Amino acid sequence: METQEVKQLLQRYFNGESSENDEQKLQAYFHSGNVAAELEEYAGFFGGISELSKTANDDSIENEVMNYILENEAEEKSKYRTLWKTVTGIAASIIIVVGGLLLYQQKDKTYEDTFENPQVAYSVAEDVLEYMSAKYNKGLAELSNFDKLQTASQPLRKGVQPVNEFYENIEKLDTKESESQ
Repeated sequence: METQEVKQLLQRYFNGESSENDEQKLQAYFHSGNVAAELEEYAGFFGGISELSKTANDDSIENEVMNYILENEAEEKSKYRTLWKTVTGIAASIIIVVGGLLLYQQKDKTYEDTFENPQVAYSVAEDVLEYMSAKYNKGLAELSNFDKLQTASQPLRKGVQPVNEFYENIEKLDTKESESQ
């Protein structure tokens, strides 16, 4: 290939107007070893491009980068996990200590008498029990009205019973007729 033709291809290449075929011609020219002295400066450039294209097709670089990223993520996660374990351990210890202190303080409390005189305490307890008994009896009195209602409604039930039996017999006849058909 002539030097002038190579210069034209270089001009198109650097202007971004070259085709893949032109770029392959330039690569072939600069790898041939018969490069003109004035074009020697471009030989390193095209040699570097060919090496980059070889390494670009190599998946090992991509794998190395991904491994590096994953290792850093794993290290960060382990730092956070370690920190989280430490913080939760400290919090649990504090909760246990505070709970133990509260439990200990409750056990130390002794019950104090609210009345100094036992007869006064007895009379107050008697009054409270009388109050509760009165409320209980009032509730039972309301239930006695329910018993009266039950007793009053029995004759009505006896009067309605023949009507109910009549309708039950009609239903039995209807089911027998539908089964026979």
